Amino acid sequence: MDNIRNFCIIAHIDHGKSTLADRLLEKTKTIAERQFQDQVLDNMDLERERGITIKSHAIQMEYLHQGTKYLLNLIDTPGHVDFSYEVSRSIAACEGALLVIDATQGIQAQTIANLYKALDHDLEIIPVLNKMDMANAMPEEVKDQIVDLVGCDRSDIIETSAKTGLGVDDILSAIVNRIPPPGGEPEAPLQALIFDSIFNSFRGIIAYFRIINGTIHTDDRVKFVSTGHEYNAEEIGVLKLKQDPRKVLSAGDVGYIISGVKVSSEVRVGDTITHVKNPCDKPISGFEEVKPMVFAGMYPVDADEYEDLRSSIEKLQLNDASLSFVPESSAALGFGFRCGFLGLLHMEIIQERLDREFNMDVITTVPNVSFRVYTTKGEVIDVHNPSGLPVVNHIERIEEPYIISQVITMSEYVGAIMNLCIDRRGTLKNQVYLTRDRVELTFEMPLSEIVFDFYDKLKSISKGYASFDYYYTAYQNADLVRLDIMLNGEMVDALSTLIYRGHAYDFGRRMCIKLKELIPRQQFDIAIQAAIGAKIIARETVKAVRKDVTAKCYGGDITRKRKLLEKQKKGKKRMRQIGNVEVPQQAFLAVLKLD
Repeated sequence: MDNIRNFCIIAHIDHGKSTLADRLLEKTKTIAERQFQDQVLDNMDLERERGITIKSHAIQMEYLHQGTKYLLNLIDTPGHVDFSYEVSRSIAACEGALLVIDATQGIQAQTIANLYKALDHDLEIIPVLNKMDMANAMPEEVKDQIVDLVGCDRSDIIETSAKTGLGVDDILSAIVNRIPPPGGEPEAPLQALIFDSIFNSFRGIIAYFRIINGTIHTDDRVKFVSTGHEYNAEEIGVLKLKQDPRKVLSAGDVGYIISGVKVSSEVRVGDTITHVKNPCDKPISGFEEVKPMVFAGMYPVDADEYEDLRSSIEKLQLNDASLSFVPESSAALGFGFRCGFLGLLHMEIIQERLDREFNMDVITTVPNVSFRVYTTKGEVIDVHNPSGLPVVNHIERIEEPYIISQVITMSEYVGAIMNLCIDRRGTLKNQVYLTRDRVELTFEMPLSEIVFDFYDKLKSISKGYASFDYYYTAYQNADLVRLDIMLNGEMVDALSTLIYRGHAYDFGRRMCIKLKELIPRQQFDIAIQAAIGAKIIARETVKAVRKDVTAKCYGGDITRKRKLLEKQKKGKKRMRQIGNVEVPQQAFLAVLKLD
């Protein structure tokens, strides 16, 4: 055990985690040159296309240091705020963390958030200053920021360039010398923490675990504590680039177990694995329950695919424990699921993965947050969906969730960012100058205001420099109304939103204009209306496609033309009664990108 080191790499998005992981794997000769490609641990096509890490990935490396062979278990983590749950799970399985900071950009919001998570778990922090080969690197300024933040010596900061390989040897020796070996007793009863799992259509569910205490052998009889189900450990092993089977794993090891589990609900992230004959006294305290922030309905395009969609989401949930879902139905879209996500990027990625990995075509409704409604009878109802709102005269008050958001930016963008946050009903709580030209702004604002395009706007007004992190505080009173969209007098419940009264008129008008562009013309007029209760606040009309029935009339009396037009008008009227309006999928997505 003295020769094992478990560590993860944490950083803000785009500070070079995956590239650094590539260099470490190259240096320790974990992968052959012919297998090498950039972002080698990002094994999803989606991750490569977007250049972001979505899943944390574990891999074992062997490193020879002063004649002794060490086993280094690395977990590479995502940097985007929407995947912070992945980071917290990785941190729970490690003793140390490489905190990677970009020498050209300095400390950003996610750097601080991830650092606090690591410190909560008493991890040994090794600060790494990356991108030292860049012409615009400012090592001395960023080192001052790191010393202020972490409280380490300047000599502890390792200067590297993940691109050129500079300083990678120093990182490896720092991992061996500064990160403590894992604790735990190999002779004690087995206690292993499940930190991830994937579904394999041939082998069933493969769970990734970190052994805290005890030893596990192939074919041992084990049980998962929270469900109580018992299994045979058909295959255990360590995670190299591919799975590498072993006969025995003991305390401190990170590995995988295949036990023929077929039902996804039987494997839970954060659960404990133990022996059936000699069980441990108590399960490991897993990670905190994840709180979804954004809710949206997902419906199959074809109603017959409801069960397929359920099994696809269950399999995705194995691989992404922060996804939660419950069945729901909608008048416009039939049966589907109400899913909870950590943010809009998370929602987009889940939708994309359903399409690519499971071939599921889904319609996603307008995302919203969960509101708390107090009725005149004294009941408290959690409303995730505008259609679940009680009648207006039964509502005493509505409360919405508020967050504390931290924005770190260059001082020249402070005015524009303040305007953006105040427009979104934010209140400035604090403003701290971290250095001469870097400011940390703290706002209190409603979560529903950042669900839409807040993040994109923040990036564009700060030319990509501002970084954003938030945490949930409490529910507060809100002046909210339900905005309904009606097509030919019929409400489309999938397009309803709960919105702040002051923004309702503007939002309703923009929705109507956008839908007018997207809804194809029919043989009859389509009235698109935005309404609050019985009051119509905006209207647009999609004009009918009509044939020129008077083309055959040349000359003669006007009554001949009138007769033909009246006949056409009657036909249109009848058609309007029996015709229905098809709302294309783009219309549901367009609401997210109204500007």
